[in-house]
Amino acid sequence: MSEVETDVRAYTLRLELVDEPGELLRSLRPIADNGGNLLSIFHERGNVTPRGHIPVEVDVEATPDRFERIIDGLRDAGINVIQAGTERYSEGLTVILSGHVIDTDLSDTLSRIQESANATVTDLSVAAPDGPSNVSSARIDIAAERGATEAVLGKIRDVAAEKNLRVVEPLTGGSGA
Repeated sequence: MSEVETDVRAYTLRLELVDEPGELLRSLRPIADNGGNLLSIFHERGNVTPRGHIPVEVDVEATPDRFERIIDGLRDAGINVIQAGTERYSEGLTVILSGHVIDTDLSDTLSRIQESANATVTDLSVAAPDGPSNVSSARIDIAAERGATEAVLGKIRDVAAEKNLRVVEPLTGGSGA
């Protein structure tokens, strides 16, 4: 691997997409074409920007040169790039929410975790064996900025308490025996 290739970093792109079929796929093409490695996509179709477009947050890994080409490619394709920069997500954690997870608006829960904390949701798994209006659970994998794990867990606890959800938290820190 060349020296340039080892300088891979995580970046977050905040895009504004027109609400039309195929727009999300069209926005991902410049990332793939320019050597970006997709980490996560947060697409909340129910939300709109002041201009009436759909906000999308995309986390990618790329070298700085490739990232610049990705930005240029997005702009050349007519994709509105609201923000582009590095994010240093170095701590991972997994939590489980249990209760009326779907019924209390899972999309809102995920948005609030990402908007109010130094974190991004990287994976989600939902189980609703008796249907979405009954008790359900969600396993949420989160990438947090270095040193922000407690703040992220605090936000999750707050949202869960407001929505009457139970949180199964990871074991963190501690003195060991």
